[in-house]
Amino acid sequence: MIFLIDHNLNGHAMIFFGSIANQGWLDIIPMRFVTFAQMELPIDSDDRVVWRLAQENQMILLTANRSMKGKDSLEQVMREENTPNSLPVITIGNADRLLNDSEYRERCVERLIEIVLNINSYMGVSRLFIP
Repeated sequence: MIFLIDHNLNGHAMIFFGSIANQGWLDIIPMRFVTFAQMELPIDSDDRVVWRLAQENQMILLTANRSMKGKDSLEQVMREENTPNSLPVITIGNADRLLNDSEYRERCVERLIEIVLNINSYMGVSRLFIP
């Protein structure tokens, strides 16, 4: 499973990925976190471009605060373009807590792993919040 990490979560993602690795999940489930830079995606890309890139490359977008308003907002894009074969967007409910609260971070890991293990059940679901 490949996750496209929203540009404002790069530091968060390193800590999050470290928790996933420390729990041994990478030995069981192959996962990779990919940045905007690795995908040559400008950080000011609108949500439509980001969502399409993630879907075209079979990546789950991991975000915390994508836009909810406007014609190219993530919410609008999902309403217009989501299909039964679309991967969900995973939104971290509280990015600051992910950094500073190990218990919260562990709950986020558990929820993310549950989603990955059951990804077929979540196809076509536009957005999932973790934990």
